[in-house]
Amino acid sequence: MIMQGKKGIVMGLANKFSIAYGIAQSLKDNGADLLFTSQTDYFKTKISDIAKEFGNHEVMLCDVSLDGEIEKAFDEIHNQIGDIDFIVHSIAFADKNELTGRYCDTTRSNFLNAMNISCYSFTEVCKYAAQKLMPAGGSILALTYYGSEKVVQNYNVMAIAKAALETSVMYIANDVGSSGIRVNAVSAGPIKTLASSGVGDFSRILEIDRNRSPLRRNITQKDIGDACTFLLSDMASGITGEVVHVDCGCSTIGVRF
Repeated sequence: MIMQGKKGIVMGLANKFSIAYGIAQSLKDNGADLLFTSQTDYFKTKISDIAKEFGNHEVMLCDVSLDGEIEKAFDEIHNQIGDIDFIVHSIAFADKNELTGRYCDTTRSNFLNAMNISCYSFTEVCKYAAQKLMPAGGSILALTYYGSEKVVQNYNVMAIAKAALETSVMYIANDVGSSGIRVNAVSAGPIKTLASSGVGDFSRILEIDRNRSPLRRNITQKDIGDACTFLLSDMASGITGEVVHVDCGCSTIGVRF
């Protein structure tokens, strides 16, 4: 129960197959109290029953793509539950029609939208968390993927957004460290979710990772959730500015003969 007495926000829950769900489950199993945010009323309705599973009967609206919405949501959250201990940012977006073919064919509008939602939103989340929600310190976690480091076919603009996100983690960790706030990211191996299904030939990516990883399997929701819980807990009190790979060791493997 390493999160006993801790309360925090999970942003980006979409359904029971999402990475955010696995993280929320692990956090709850380890004693945390959770509050969820949703980008639109449509998604709020979709996840309201899931939120009830975790003992929370309200999902807070927070459209991270719009100016002022994160600050507004965090003010409402503070009025409702006071100071918090952690935030999980599991939010990313790109037009699935452009997650095939060549990266250089990405449109300007898709590039800007992907960077805004997938990276800049995390920057604003950290800014307002430090200002409004974590006066006594805390921990903030982002989700990323190995496509930020090496070319993964069809990942395209999401790779660029995730690379920017990972660099943001380092800079923001330096910005807010003196306030006792730790900032890290988990680079999760490929896992079948609603979001990943938009990546061209994703089933092939799963197969390749399963065959080349040292553990000879794909990553699970629980694997990712438990690693995130550790990083958000006081047991990781000396870890900040890091990108931790949770991918069955696949990122350590070069050419396998």
